[in-house]
Amino acid sequence: MKQLGFFIDTNKCTGCKTCQISCKDLKDQPVGMNFRRVYEYAGGGWRQEGKAWRQQIFAYYVSVACNHCTDPVCTKVCEPKALMKREDNGLVILDESKCTACMACAKACPYGAPQFNEVKKKMNKCDGCIDRIARGGQPVCVESCTQRALDFGEIDMLKKKYPNGQHIAPLPDPSWTQPNLLVRSGRTARPFGDEKGSVQNPKEV
Repeated sequence: MKQLGFFIDTNKCTGCKTCQISCKDLKDQPVGMNFRRVYEYAGGGWRQEGKAWRQQIFAYYVSVACNHCTDPVCTKVCEPKALMKREDNGLVILDESKCTACMACAKACPYGAPQFNEVKKKMNKCDGCIDRIARGGQPVCVESCTQRALDFGEIDMLKKKYPNGQHIAPLPDPSWTQPNLLVRSGRTARPFGDEKGSVQNPKEV
């Protein structure tokens, strides 16, 4: 089965949130809803070496949306079967007409992808801009990224293009859902599960 996925280069991401705003504008998301969110993760401190003090501070951004997981937990807990994983491209799609807004999917997803739309009274989520890719384009978040930190395509091709991708904090353990997300990390990036740093913009994400 063809599987589409995302790539993020944290070396290039400046946290400008253009990806987040372009997605919000295109999908007409209400206040408080963001299909793509940009996490600022930072931590560290200073340590003394003899008479000198050296800093061990780290900070970076990670842009995250739905990762259209290979083993999506959201589809498993959705009793009305409003969520499905497409066989032709691997994208996880939500059928609003079937959604009862029970929010089970939101509670199950470790990435917070499904979100409650207060206006529609339905769950909503990233669909990979399926209408745009059907016309040969890219998701709006990818096309709008000013630093070209995002990419999208068949996950096998992305792995060849960007080898040695890994999951980093504040992302969860990838073994839970097998997300179709590749991350190129910087030298100060912390591994997933790290407790030495924290999300610096919790109200934004």
